[in-house]
Amino acid sequence: MKTAVPCYYHLDVEVSPERVGQVRRILAAHLRFWDLENLVEPVCGGAELLLNAIEEHATDKNTSIEMWWNGQHLITAIGDNNRDLRPDQDLRACLEHIAAISDGWGCCATDTGSKVIWFSQRARAGERVPLVPTAPAPSLREGLDVPREVPAAALAGPASTPERVLEEAR
Repeated sequence: MKTAVPCYYHLDVEVSPERVGQVRRILAAHLRFWDLENLVEPVCGGAELLLNAIEEHATDKNTSIEMWWNGQHLITAIGDNNRDLRPDQDLRACLEHIAAISDGWGCCATDTGSKVIWFSQRARAGERVPLVPTAPAPSLREGLDVPREVPAAALAGPASTPERVLEEAR
């Protein structure tokens, strides 16, 4: 079902309206190749939102896109080179939507003054098959007489053997 082999993909792109659709198809193809079909829509949708916001607000359109799959989480990171693009003002609506569709997200600055916005998607379990309950196998305890099942009077009287005590209890 899901491969546990770590995967990584990196793409440098100059964002333009026609490139946004191409990048979406490229990311979707990699997710399908990694057998992550159920993550295509949220990941590609989030990346498309960020790329559209960069295309609309940024002066430097050069962007790096990275995806890491570790067997449990897919992390998608989009880094821009624009120091003037502020996530708290220019990307507020975009980040609110990404927060709603992802399991986690964040934004961090780089050494060059640019920023990286990332979001994470946890792999969901596949189709769940309901378990059919099986009848429990009898245990050894069910086959033996337990002392608390023997009346106290039978145990209190003089007894010479344990077999005699059990016979009197029956």
